[in-house]
Amino acid sequence: MNLGNCAPVIAFLPSVPPFDPIRIWERVHGHLGWLAAIALVHPAIMLRRYKRKAHLSVALSVGIVSTVFGIGLAIYPDYRERLRQHIFIEGRPIGYLFERKEHLAFGAVLLAWAGAITYFAAMRVEGDTRDSMRRASHWAFVAAAVLTLVTASLGIVVAAFKTF
Repeated sequence: MNLGNCAPVIAFLPSVPPFDPIRIWERVHGHLGWLAAIALVHPAIMLRRYKRKAHLSVALSVGIVSTVFGIGLAIYPDYRERLRQHIFIEGRPIGYLFERKEHLAFGAVLLAWAGAITYFAAMRVEGDTRDSMRRASHWAFVAAAVLTLVTASLGIVVAAFKTF
């Protein structure tokens, strides 16, 4: 049986990039970033009623946000060394978006921690002070959730432009 010129064309197969742990951590950071954004919405909703208990929600959301922030800090030196200059050369506005993303992420972590601290500190006081602290905690989580959603969105824009 003559098959003629039916040899498989290997040139069209995609190449597999070499194993790079930073690429994996970058993706973990991005996926967990969206999980953190969703996790911060939960205490923001739960604390709308100031007398409601949300110990686990508050603790887990702050834990996830802190973990994502820690991963971001860990991969930042590689970003600065391998990507930052290329992003600014090829697309300066995207580079500035990434810089804003860093600042917003820092603000989100600070607000999440502020919300957690005021939530747990409110258990030690009584009366109107407790309600005021719970209200402040609620609004801190709302702001942290919004900042995290914006940060995650900017992360997608930057990652679509250039990645490890």
